[in-house]
Amino acid sequence: MDISIIIVSWNVKDKLRENIKSIYQGVGDFSFEIIVADNNSSDDSANMVKHTFPDVKLIRNKENLGFGKACNQGIKRSQGKHVLLLNPDMKLERDTLNNFITWLKNNPQADIASCKLVDEKGNIVKHVRRFPTFFDQLAIVLKLPHLFPRILDKYLRKDFDYNQSSKVDSVRGAFFAIKKDSFEGCFLDERYFLWFEEVDFCKYAKSKEKEVWYTDKAVAIDLVGKSFSQLKTYQTQKYFSDSMLKYFKKWHPYWQYFILFLAWQLVLFFTWLFKGKLKVKSKQRT
Repeated sequence: MDISIIIVSWNVKDKLRENIKSIYQGVGDFSFEIIVADNNSSDDSANMVKHTFPDVKLIRNKENLGFGKACNQGIKRSQGKHVLLLNPDMKLERDTLNNFITWLKNNPQADIASCKLVDEKGNIVKHVRRFPTFFDQLAIVLKLPHLFPRILDKYLRKDFDYNQSSKVDSVRGAFFAIKKDSFEGCFLDERYFLWFEEVDFCKYAKSKEKEVWYTDKAVAIDLVGKSFSQLKTYQTQKYFSDSMLKYFKKWHPYWQYFILFLAWQLVLFFTWLFKGKLKVKSKQRT
């Protein structure tokens, strides 16, 4: 089998339905399977999948296990040469999978890969990142980009050319393909509940001399985190800070982790103090 598509869902029934429809509407000479891991949705998402798409392999979790753990459930059941982690708020064009799988076959050096993502208006979603550093993540924690808009240009790769394929540090987890043979049963780190799972896996890949690639040869529509808009600001901050700190504790010197920890405690305190009065735009996953 060419590819196993793994979707983690949580209360996104309508988005999930359109997502799966767009996969089945794809054209091309390839074989695939779809695995949905539902994290105890309360909107009947699991039953919708069961009755509307009987060929989809459905995993019903009795609690919200988080993104990484649910992805791993799907990876362990997958049969494809590649697994594609696909957010439920993604829509594939008719030729997305065919073009992407063709590119993967022609580029065996790509152990992890993603494609060009665009929003509903056709604008490029700039998702290629350098690996996080202490200074750019501290700037994010302290909201410094509001005062110094260009402070994250290097981290966000503002100069990246999205019209050509290239080896990169990390790509967005919304459309994230992994060549299974390259990692010998190593999956996402389940200590991350939400956010940083994909950058952590890319970091691990680099430590094992594996390659992460972006290609412009396939295009998918990214609704940019609408499934995460259900979370309240304080809870969003908690998940994001927890994952950032785990990433730094794992990959960076302890002093960097400790300073970020202190900075987050201050930010979370003020977020809690003013919760309900602050409205923050949904944050893309790092």
